[in-house]
Amino acid sequence: MKNKITSLFDITYPIIQGGMIWNSGWKLAAAVSNSGGLGLIGAGSMYPEVFRAHIQKCKKATNKPFGVNLPMLYPQLDELIQIILEENIKIVFTSAGNPKKYTSFFQEKGITVAHVVPGVKFALKAQEAGVDAIVAEGFEAGGHNGKDETTTFCLIPMIKRAITIPIIAAGGIGTGSGMLAAMVLGADGIQMGSRFAASKEASSHENFKQEIINAKEGSTQLTLKEVTPVRLIKNKFFHQINNAITKGASPEEQKEILGKGRAKKGMFEGDLDEGELEIGQVAGLIDEIQPVQQIIDNIISEFQQEIKNISSKKYNFL
Repeated sequence: MKNKITSLFDITYPIIQGGMIWNSGWKLAAAVSNSGGLGLIGAGSMYPEVFRAHIQKCKKATNKPFGVNLPMLYPQLDELIQIILEENIKIVFTSAGNPKKYTSFFQEKGITVAHVVPGVKFALKAQEAGVDAIVAEGFEAGGHNGKDETTTFCLIPMIKRAITIPIIAAGGIGTGSGMLAAMVLGADGIQMGSRFAASKEASSHENFKQEIINAKEGSTQLTLKEVTPVRLIKNKFFHQINNAITKGASPEEQKEILGKGRAKKGMFEGDLDEGELEIGQVAGLIDEIQPVQQIIDNIISEFQQEIKNISSKKYNFL
C-alpha cells in the first residue's frame, strides 16, 4: 500500500499509533512498527531518563521505523530533544504548542516532523512552519482536544482544501471502513489512539483497558474547556469536575480539583474512580483487547474488503 504517508515514513501501511500518555511505551510502539504501521513512544508522561530507556528498548525490539510524540509544553522539553538527537530518532510528532520553533531545527538534523492540529488555522500555521505532515485531530478523539469541537469528517476536507502537505486523520477512527472513509475525504493516512490503547501491548493498566471495552455510545465527554479541554470516560472524577463547572467554578477552582497526577492515577495505576480516563468516542466500537498484529490485520482486511464491495457495486446506492 504505497502513498504519501507510507513513503514519508518508510512503512507498509498508512497507520500511525497515537503517542498517548501512559499508554504508548516501547512495547506498543515496537509492536505497531513490526506490524507494518508507525509506532510512537509518548514522551508526555515520561521523565527524561525513562524516555531514553524506552527508546533504547524499542530499538532492540524492532528494526522498523518508529518515532516519538513530543508535547511542546513539556517542562523538560530541552532534555527530551537532546535525547532524541543522541539516540538518532528520525521521526518526531509534535503536539500541544507552536511547531515553528523546532521544525527547521529537527529537519536540519535529518528528522521528519509531523504536527497535531485541531483546526484549519493551526494547519496553515504548521504548514508555514515547514512541517512534513499534519495530523488533523477531530472532536471525537480522546485525551486533550480542540475547543471548537470540529468533528474529524468535517475537519479533514476543510484542511485538505487549505494545505498541500500530507494529512493524517485522527479522532474516531478504529476500523478499516473508518480508515477508508477518512482517505476518501482527503486523508493520506490515519492515526489511532483508542484502538491501540485497548491492545495487549499498551502500557496502560488492565483496569483502564477493560473500561475501554465497557464503554458505549455516550460514555465519554469533553470537559475542562476553560483549563485544558480533555475527553474523559464519565467516572466519579468526571462527575465531580463537571458538577463544579456547572455550578460556575472558576478555572483556578477547576485546577484545584484537578490537582496533579490524575491521568497517571487513572490510566497507568488503574484507579477508575479518582483518575482521568482519557479515551475517544470510538471506544463504543471496541469490544475486545487484542494484540497489535491482530488489530492492524483486521483494519487492513476490512479496508480492502470495503474497496472490493464498492468496486463490485455491492451497495444498492451505486
